Amino acid sequence: MGADALLRPAWSVPRHMQPVEVPIHHLLAYVLLFGMLYGAFLGSYPGPDGPRPIQMFYAALKVPLLQLVSFALTLPAFFVVNTLLGLRDDFGPAVRALIGAQAVMSLVLAALGPLVAIWYCSDTSYHAATFFNGLLFFIAVSAGELLVRRQYGPLIRANPRHKVMLVGWFLVYIFVAIELAWVLRPFIGDPELPTTFFRPQMLDNAYIVIGNMILRAMGW
Repeated sequence: MGADALLRPAWSVPRHMQPVEVPIHHLLAYVLLFGMLYGAFLGSYPGPDGPRPIQMFYAALKVPLLQLVSFALTLPAFFVVNTLLGLRDDFGPAVRALIGAQAVMSLVLAALGPLVAIWYCSDTSYHAATFFNGLLFFIAVSAGELLVRRQYGPLIRANPRHKVMLVGWFLVYIFVAIELAWVLRPFIGDPELPTTFFRPQMLDNAYIVIGNMILRAMGW
């Protein structure tokens, strides 16, 4: 089953080929493969002496790690709340839809990877590179959300509580992913700093740091 099946809406597939389902182990493989591919592009920002292959290797490991660990951390709470809401019988299809979303995010990121290389060649600003990659992550997350909505359609029609569950999981996932991304930094790697897997302040709270930055910007 090709990765293109992830992107096809059900109405675009011939009736004799439905349902289109990618095995879960294939989905996880896509997260690893395409996530690592995009990570290599992400970490290819050049230093003073040119390309930094070690940073590319670190970033290639971190992108799928960010996705899979964020998903794993949110899964227990997702299971408990599904059970409390009486949605336990639909837990399998729901989890499969969420894993599919991770695969689509990785696939979209990998497709956008060459744009990262072009950006790095045309703009030497580290902060601009960070913003550009943040924009690409937003696009990939939006694509994953579209897939989840499509996969969740039958579940929501059968029980509207699935819609509440989906929105709740998405918010928790974003919250966890932002903090984990802060812990796993650097992804691009500041060319003025030594290449490392983690920053010394890796255990800082991202939300406290962001809050302090906002307060300082406001002069408080």
